[in-house]
Amino acid sequence: MLAQVREFFASRGVLEVETPILGSGAVSDPQIESLATRVAGVTGPSYLSTSPEYAMKRLLAAGSGDIYQVCKVFRDAERGRWHNPEFTMIEWYRLGFNDGALMAEVEGLAALLLAPDRPLRPAERLTYAEALRRHAGVDAHQDDESAFERAAADHGIVCRAELDRDAKLDLLMGLVVGPKLGLERPCFICDYPASQASLARLKPGQPAVAARFEFYIDGIELANGFHELADAAEQRARFDGDLAVRGARGQVRPPRDERLLAALKSGIPDCAGVALGFDRLVAVALDAARLSEAMSFSIDNA
Repeated sequence: MLAQVREFFASRGVLEVETPILGSGAVSDPQIESLATRVAGVTGPSYLSTSPEYAMKRLLAAGSGDIYQVCKVFRDAERGRWHNPEFTMIEWYRLGFNDGALMAEVEGLAALLLAPDRPLRPAERLTYAEALRRHAGVDAHQDDESAFERAAADHGIVCRAELDRDAKLDLLMGLVVGPKLGLERPCFICDYPASQASLARLKPGQPAVAARFEFYIDGIELANGFHELADAAEQRARFDGDLAVRGARGQVRPPRDERLLAALKSGIPDCAGVALGFDRLVAVALDAARLSEAMSFSIDNA
């Protein structure tokens, strides 16, 4: 399957690159925790990469053109049926693509890797709001938080933690909606609320939504992609917002990645990018019951 991945991108003229696994920057996303270590002679902690995104965007700013990478990434506090602290990610960036065009390419790669044992039907595309309305019975844009709490309770979910609006939506998406997606054919969830834009640009119009998508097969999230935000000031503001949330929750507040912000300020081309969990796709190909069945060495036997 890895050989097919490389043939797929070579046939499209996409350059394979390599970026550091260990670096000075860490992700600010409150939902992702980095693993940190100390390196002799280096001031402050160094972080294992949770994604090569920041470094790859620095390459884009330097004029690399279309690029992809197959790499190991690491995330703390992620261990379970479909999670392992170390996993393989395929990440790529396509110049001149928007989120819609990149969805088509993701679908093409998945179809190639899963054929001929599992021919895929054409993927369904649902907006985030449509998916929440269909499978959880809530309006993600208009309903208040009490409606999200009632929907969770109706589906047998009990959560005693203090959650903000987006966290309550994440709970419904992760435990109620996600497992119902992509069961008969692949499914893309797109147009996420602006508050969940992450590193995606916003689309014009109301309600405010982000040019962000996720890809599901068999109820498993396989990929997360963006029409990339290229505004350095807006990205800095989002990082600051993330760090404020992390502070309020008592989480570690890593330093902003100033090298990424400098790259964005210098200018990156209009592009779309996506990260795909390769181990999960292998698990789908194997019809595996858990991620560890698709890995030679999970955290339990590494």
